[in-house]
Amino acid sequence: MAAFFGFHMPTFTFRGVSNDRLFDRVVENAKAAERAGFDLVTVMDHLYQIRGIGPETEPMMEAYTTLSALATQTSRVKLGTLVTGVTYRNPALLAKMVTTLDVISKGRAILGVGAAWNEDEHRGYGFEFPPIARRMDRLDEALTIARLMFTEDRPSFEGKYYRIDRAVNVPRPIQPGGPKILVGGGGERRTLRLLAQHGDIGHWFGGNLEDLKRKKQVFEQHCEAVNRDPSEVLLTVGLTLVLAENEKDARALMEGLSPERRAMAQTANVAEAAEVIGKYLDAGFGGFTFNNNVLQTPDSMGLAGEVIKAVRGSGVPA
Repeated sequence: MAAFFGFHMPTFTFRGVSNDRLFDRVVENAKAAERAGFDLVTVMDHLYQIRGIGPETEPMMEAYTTLSALATQTSRVKLGTLVTGVTYRNPALLAKMVTTLDVISKGRAILGVGAAWNEDEHRGYGFEFPPIARRMDRLDEALTIARLMFTEDRPSFEGKYYRIDRAVNVPRPIQPGGPKILVGGGGERRTLRLLAQHGDIGHWFGGNLEDLKRKKQVFEQHCEAVNRDPSEVLLTVGLTLVLAENEKDARALMEGLSPERRAMAQTANVAEAAEVIGKYLDAGFGGFTFNNNVLQTPDSMGLAGEVIKAVRGSGVPA
């Protein structure tokens, strides 16, 4: 299977871009990602900007409104969140929204979901923020409901937190079996087990390769426990590679990152980046995500396209 590449947009702050031009810039980025050969374009499902990217007062557009608009401006890339917090929406409504995105995009939606973590925006918007154990229980039920609504005509389910009663989800998803489900997070006891039970894609937000290999072993143990073939699940990793052709450009790009991101980032040219990604591929990871706060210029997006070509050993898909 060819390596899978995602372009993630965690920031809507663009120097010199006014609010009335903000979405135009988002469209430009998504189209550039599509041209470069990325397979997936994602946005955060947050209401405030998150720490490590910028101050909470930075612009943050609502995820599914943005994705639906992007669906009309792109033609090939899949579209989703990285990731939706389970506490933000009733899961049946979320399944309906993602199904609608699948219809608008002609079969390109992905449901990305996790247990949620940002207590500040929950408090600000008046959303309940239960302890992590209860959030994980809710995530389990939400994943069950989403799969039912993607695959059955009139599903019913009654859990501790959520229920549906012969729910109607029409029009049906375009993708057979419904959009793929991406579970975000690397919690070893609960999250990786839910990925084994429910997920098609797992996303881990970076980390040391040796630690990720260990997490992969834990995930495979969960798969064995639930009788799931781990090869059915695409494991993806967030990369902190800053692409540049020379040291001067690399320094300038690094200076544009927040201190937290700068501490995690690694500069690389095309050959070096392809070598790093090759090590992850050899370890069994098949997908890689670059952020728009790292790919900050048209030149760096072009370099990302060259990396994709180098890793795949062939041309960028049309």
